[in-house]
Amino acid sequence: MMQSTSRFNDKVALVTGGTSGMGLATARRMLAEGAYVVITGRDHTQGLDTATKNLDAGDRVLPVRADASNLTDLDALMSRVRQRFGRLDVVFANAGVASFQPMEEVTEAEFDRLTDINLKGVYFTVQKALPLMARDGAVVINASWTLHRGLPGATVYAATKAAVHNLTHTLAAELAPKGLRVNSVSPGYIETAMFHDNVSADARDAAVARVAAGRTGTAEEVADAVAFLASGEAAYINGQDLVIDGGLVAALPETAP
Repeated sequence: MMQSTSRFNDKVALVTGGTSGMGLATARRMLAEGAYVVITGRDHTQGLDTATKNLDAGDRVLPVRADASNLTDLDALMSRVRQRFGRLDVVFANAGVASFQPMEEVTEAEFDRLTDINLKGVYFTVQKALPLMARDGAVVINASWTLHRGLPGATVYAATKAAVHNLTHTLAAELAPKGLRVNSVSPGYIETAMFHDNVSADARDAAVARVAAGRTGTAEEVADAVAFLASGEAAYINGQDLVIDGGLVAALPETAP
């Protein structure tokens, strides 16, 4: 349940891929706790406009059309943030895509698409945001449980998530002198459109059977974790990965096939 707090009162948060799922839930959580929020998406008409209307926060939300893998878009995004707010306190590098197929079926185009968005996009989102980041700011990167345990058919996807997990460690070390913290979250099976688009109904039943909690997670539960890591309550947490998976990685239930 979302608590009524003001941990982000008057702070400015950027949520990439903020038009649906975990990104939208995190934007809503940040707004509820007093932040001004910038959300990005690749589709202005169907994505950003709908998300902005659903958030219903007036001028406290700045929607910006931007493709995280396009550096020109990222430059334009940061220019808009600078003009509107002058700084950033929180970055949730959330924009990403999923794709699952046997290794022998992976094409060069698909390899490039996943690495461009999931790795290059995260890397340059953080790089471009740095000049705007306030001291004591926080970066949270969206990784995945698949970096902790092998999943057939996820070779490229999991590799990109392992890369940004490693990036969490190295950036935490590099950016600490600037007063910035960098952590990541690794969601498990979360009820989002992306999850349903990539996992069939039969496969979902089998997947949930392997979760100790006996259910999928919610986007709001991921948002809770992101908000914690971005807040002052996590001031001494840096370079860490928080797995939000109902026990999928660490606790195999007895009833699992």
